[in-house]
Amino acid sequence: MAKRADVPEFGMLRGVTVVNASTVVAGPIAASLMAEMGADVIWIESTKSPDTNRGKGGMGAECDRKNMRNISLDIPSPEGREILKKLLTNADIFIESSKGGTYTKWGLTDEVLWSWNPKLVIAHFSGYGQSGDPDYVSRGCYDPVCQAFSGYMALQGFKDREPLAGREVPTDYLAGLSGLANILAALRYADKTGKGESFDIAQFEMAARFQNKLPMDYFNDRKTAAPLGAHNDITAAWGTYRCKDGNYVYLMFLGAGVMKRGLKYFGYEFGVDPFPTTQNFAKIGTEGGTILEAKVKELCNTHDAIEVENILCGMGVPCSRVMTYEMMETQPHYVARHTIKEWDAVDGRHLKGVALVPAVTNNPGQIWRGCPTIGMDNEDILSDLGYDKAEIAKLYESGVIRKV
Repeated sequence: MAKRADVPEFGMLRGVTVVNASTVVAGPIAASLMAEMGADVIWIESTKSPDTNRGKGGMGAECDRKNMRNISLDIPSPEGREILKKLLTNADIFIESSKGGTYTKWGLTDEVLWSWNPKLVIAHFSGYGQSGDPDYVSRGCYDPVCQAFSGYMALQGFKDREPLAGREVPTDYLAGLSGLANILAALRYADKTGKGESFDIAQFEMAARFQNKLPMDYFNDRKTAAPLGAHNDITAAWGTYRCKDGNYVYLMFLGAGVMKRGLKYFGYEFGVDPFPTTQNFAKIGTEGGTILEAKVKELCNTHDAIEVENILCGMGVPCSRVMTYEMMETQPHYVARHTIKEWDAVDGRHLKGVALVPAVTNNPGQIWRGCPTIGMDNEDILSDLGYDKAEIAKLYESGVIRKV
């Protein structure tokens, strides 16, 4: 268990208090990254059901709930509302994720929250947003469903097969990261002006925003994007290739410098027919494209994946083996950068996962605890708010708080 005084002082967000009532991935990853940067993150978990990320072995929670303190609280109950009020009065940031309009239905509008704390930064995460078509606002949403609605899924997989959902929950993480950027900008503004901010973070909009030029290609020129499969549909020698040992590489012959260096290995010269300098790649269907594609396939068919990677990267051609977690664990660059890190779970297990990234020079983050259990810090959080043992016992008896 941990009181506020037990949270170590470290990182770029030391002194910042975040109350996180969100679940699954999108909202929690924003809170998680702030916890890794030194914020005191109080995770409110429902008394009715545990966070979905605790399922399937619990590694989702262990990954994205580090450094948090946990209280299991029935927020819409009168007593739960009062506890939330006390938490938010001294908080900088409040994050929640629910169907649009849930907190309004509970009488917890932004205006009510700001009456408690005018500087509060409020982030509402949901699949479809807090406003719009009522039929959509009230819908539940998970990442694959968001991928389908946002157009993201229509870009995945192969043209002649059913659309695929990309792993691992990319639109959740896009929403979380873009939400975090807005949260931190609002925090800076609130510190300067004393005025808080509220965000309506609709996950489908974040997924649509981060599709580069493809939406604009259609909205302006009616160009329809399609799944690419394993290879680019315009440029030769760009895609996934199977190598002699059965492993795969992904490579890209793109750019004047890359073409110049790479073609030389195969006995050709960039700028000499059939590889004109008028384009910095070899187009599929042209003589040059056909030649380059054949040469790359021959290279891959006669060499192991690591050999292909070393040959092409040695010439400055972007190429990587398609890495598995097994390969990553002992790969020299991963090891040199300490990208895989170990830490202790709250039950004493030793865990291994991706380290705190990016690397920070002056005020680095740290892992001071693993994912807390449900209600693990109930007593400490409530005692910090002024509740005594008898009052806390009564909250347990009435089901306002819970511990597992």
